[in-house]
Amino acid sequence: MKKSILSALLAVTLATGLLAGCGSKGNDTANSSSKDTEAPTEKSSGSGATAKARTLDEIKKDGTIKIGVFSDKNPFGYVDKNGEIQGYDVYFAKRIAKDLLGSENDVEFVYLDAASRVEYLKSAKVDITMANFTVTDERKEQVDFALPYMKVALGVVSPEDSLITDVDQLNGKTLIVVKGTTAETYFSENYPDIKLLKFDEYQEAYDALLDGRGDAFSTDNTEVLAWALQNKGFKVGIESIGNIDTIAAAVQKGNTELLDWINEEIKSLADEQFFHKDFEETLEPVYGDSIAPDEIVVEGGIVEE
Repeated sequence: MKKSILSALLAVTLATGLLAGCGSKGNDTANSSSKDTEAPTEKSSGSGATAKARTLDEIKKDGTIKIGVFSDKNPFGYVDKNGEIQGYDVYFAKRIAKDLLGSENDVEFVYLDAASRVEYLKSAKVDITMANFTVTDERKEQVDFALPYMKVALGVVSPEDSLITDVDQLNGKTLIVVKGTTAETYFSENYPDIKLLKFDEYQEAYDALLDGRGDAFSTDNTEVLAWALQNKGFKVGIESIGNIDTIAAAVQKGNTELLDWINEEIKSLADEQFFHKDFEETLEPVYGDSIAPDEIVVEGGIVEE
């Protein structure tokens, strides 16, 4: 998926919210901040929430904001060899903590997997979910999304010696997906005859591809490209499939003050081209010149076609 991804992305009409995207299942694991991540038990009316989200004032008073991120989705949210959380989403989360509370260290990262991001918002275990969260119509009914900061489609990675370049080649074969992702929904709805091997976590899915339990793996094209560049013998044979979607932070439904603050933050960060800097720091070292920033970066919440 070299520079051709740009034409592939631009050629598809932007369609947010048609797929049921990348999810997560939580570990309640956090960074060096030791604040309690146990969800309150208070019942809340509307949107299926089981605990009331903290208000903007409550977060400021506490001095720490809880943000859900991936810990195994390089280069968007992952724990590096030194045990530090890194990635495109993490870079933004730290800036939110700095501008809201005064220091990027005022964020408590809660690690999620792909099936529990909505639930962690509903149960108020996190204030914000920022784990490469795809905006979909189904999720809009359950959480409130902020303005987008990234755009993405699906891709398929497979071994070079048995490369999958067309969906029809998956007939009679096994496609690996992560539960609760756009890939699982897309292939279940559009290609029901393709056998899906499903995992809870991204690392489990990649391990299955490496040891041959599946013929290919599908998730966000930005991620499979990064993984293929780092794993010799694998290639992204299908560079873009399905609709172009957007990635955004989300809050518990009805948490309007926090949502408005995030939206204003995203708009103001456009003046300094923040997400292009984020790309340079976290994604460019992985992609090199395989992807240009404007192919995936969204500034000011405005999606450029």
